[in-house]
Amino acid sequence: MEFLPKEIDEYSGKHTQSETKILSDLNRVTHIKVLIPRMLSGHIQGRILSMFSHMIQPKNILEIGTYTGYSAICFAEGMKPDGKLITIDINNELETIANSYFEKSGFGNQIKMKIGNAMDIIPELELDFDLVFIDADKHNYSNYFDLVIDKVNKGGFIIADNVLWSGKVTTEEVTTDTDTKALDEYNKKIHEDSRVENVLMPVRDGLMVARKL
Repeated sequence: MEFLPKEIDEYSGKHTQSETKILSDLNRVTHIKVLIPRMLSGHIQGRILSMFSHMIQPKNILEIGTYTGYSAICFAEGMKPDGKLITIDINNELETIANSYFEKSGFGNQIKMKIGNAMDIIPELELDFDLVFIDADKHNYSNYFDLVIDKVNKGGFIIADNVLWSGKVTTEEVTTDTDTKALDEYNKKIHEDSRVENVLMPVRDGLMVARKL
């Protein structure tokens, strides 16, 4: 699905800072070697994630859903020099690609990839986070939020990707498709939670940005 008219997408990309060579290489490798490359954050969204990180300057970041590591590198760009990023993915088939690009990016010593079920791993983490990025199995978005909210520092951010789900959250599929329903429920949950303030940004496939009060 095209998220924006082609002309607007191209114009936006043309007037957005270029991705680094490492990210460009990772983008290319992902499209060549990995199924469903559209899962990659990509140029414009990647620069947005990097911009968020530079504004927040997080000490500790948690990412739920690594894929090939593109978004983790984007977040690491704005992290404090002594910061740490933990990224979790259940698919060990992409571990080699992700870790190799973490090293190439220069953030290899700061990014730690954990393979396994995030529902089991998150409760074991003993860090507090300034930034959490949720981009994994959609039916667990609300569960992930519940697991991380108490680990997020006051003023910290929880960002969830794909919350528009190719626009399906606005259609009748919200009652017939399980992933669409789960994302709609997540959007409502965040909007109604008094512990955060939020904005749903119609960027690419939708980013729900919540700041802990």
